[in-house]
Amino acid sequence: MSKTGLIITREYLSRIRRKSFIVLTLLMPVLMLTLSVVPFWLASIKSDEVRNVAIIDRTGKYAPLFEPADGYRFFDADRSLDEYRNSSDRELFAILSITDDLLHNPQAATIYSEKQIPGDLLRIVNRTLSKQMESDKLASYHIPDLDRIIRESRIHFEIPTLKWGKDGDESPSDSLTARLVGMVFNVIIYLFITMYGGMVMQAVMEEKTGRVVEIMVSSVHPFDLMMGKIIGIGLVGLTQLAAWGILGGILLGAGAMVAGLPDGGWQPDMVPPAEGYASLVAGLQSVNILETGFFFVVYFIGGYLLYSSFFAAIGSAANHPEDAQPLMAPVIILLVFALYIGIYSMDNPDGPVAWCCSFIPLTSPIVMLMRISNEIPAWEKILSVVLLYVTAIGFVRISAKIYRVGILVYGKKPSFGELIKWISFR
Repeated sequence: MSKTGLIITREYLSRIRRKSFIVLTLLMPVLMLTLSVVPFWLASIKSDEVRNVAIIDRTGKYAPLFEPADGYRFFDADRSLDEYRNSSDRELFAILSITDDLLHNPQAATIYSEKQIPGDLLRIVNRTLSKQMESDKLASYHIPDLDRIIRESRIHFEIPTLKWGKDGDESPSDSLTARLVGMVFNVIIYLFITMYGGMVMQAVMEEKTGRVVEIMVSSVHPFDLMMGKIIGIGLVGLTQLAAWGILGGILLGAGAMVAGLPDGGWQPDMVPPAEGYASLVAGLQSVNILETGFFFVVYFIGGYLLYSSFFAAIGSAANHPEDAQPLMAPVIILLVFALYIGIYSMDNPDGPVAWCCSFIPLTSPIVMLMRISNEIPAWEKILSVVLLYVTAIGFVRISAKIYRVGILVYGKKPSFGELIKWISFR
């Protein structure tokens, strides 16, 4: 086995055998599922506390509209607003004051409270008063059954969407699901590049500060040493991705069984409670997951190779973690910029900004995944990948020149000018 192969094997095995790697790999899908479900479950839990809301209604027509709902009890006030505000009774949560007909004077209603008004209380009050004002407005036209006519004329329509292939076959289309899939892949590739690129930088710095690298470069070329670390840690990332993909598939299958989906997948006549889950599965079936997953791996490898070479060069040039922060800032800014471009391109993946950034190698690993999930011409994918890998190879060579000098320089914080000078060394 070559020296580079030995370094790759060492970096790979030493990391996948760590307990932290095993625990994170096994628990991350469960943790992500928990973080997705638990907040909604907690938000659905209602308190048993009933809050009293007094209504001071000078018109007399709005107070009877309010009924107990969502932990609030509404009652007609028997005192004035000033008396309530000066009272020592703390069982009163809020006061709703209505001084005039709201249809003619919308500013005549106010809510008073010692605390911030909760959003659910505001929704109850606004919905109740708006409904009455709408009814009053319709009655002012003096048209018989106008409210019924308007109610029956309301139509909710969603046009079905289909896409056709080159052979003319039609298949369901779901642009929202496609955008969400692209968004998920964008975030994952951003997190992995930053996480494993940072791991490369940390590994280089540890060997440099421990003077281990001085012994290693005596028998291994610095370029082979750097590439061994980059490839070894990259394989760790791919292993973790594969494990999460398998575990995610198992959890998705378990969810389908719980939801009661038949083996044939979603059926149009399926009844709740599987309806919501079935809609999700149907939406995923409209996206070419295999193609998107393939290009995710391709762009992950290219993007990781490009940015990890930056991180390796930074780690070799820095003596302490605080020395690496100024050098890392431009790289992190580029990654964050690419992430934001990808997010803001959800509604317009073929817009000029997204289109241009999908061919720029520093941003294409993240932005292009959003466009691929929405289906684009093959030549755009090929050109973007070629540009990414050509640029990655070029930056690897540049970073290797910084690496071979930086790993042997101690006690001095290099500037950007010195890094450029190191590149010119032969």
